[in-house]
Amino acid sequence: QVQLVESGGGLVQSGGSLRLSCTASGRIFNIATMGWHRQTPGKERELVAQFRGSNAEYADNMKGRFTISRDTAQNTLYLQMTNLKPEDTAVYYCGLHLYSDGRSYWGQGTQVTVSS
Repeated sequence: QVQLVESGGGLVQSGGSLRLSCTASGRIFNIATMGWHRQTPGKERELVAQFRGSNAEYADNMKGRFTISRDTAQNTLYLQMTNLKPEDTAVYYCGLHLYSDGRSYWGQGTQVTVSS
């Protein structure tokens, strides 16, 4: 069983910063991708940033403001978000896709709200 637990969301003013954390536990082998997605009501979940192997990939509109990093020893993933905008308001999910079982796993999500 794989579990992902996110933390670090909250309310911030436009232009502010937040850092999200995601700690993974369980039978984690052969990671295909691990990263952050976000979703707003009525819209599909979209990629924010992820690691594919050692490579960090970003959605085009996230580059420069968001930075993904990880502590592999602690199985923890981070997302540093700067210069936040009201349109960044969403539930942010940590996601993990494994080669070992071909499944995708998701955390419970953490709400990020950016006020104007």
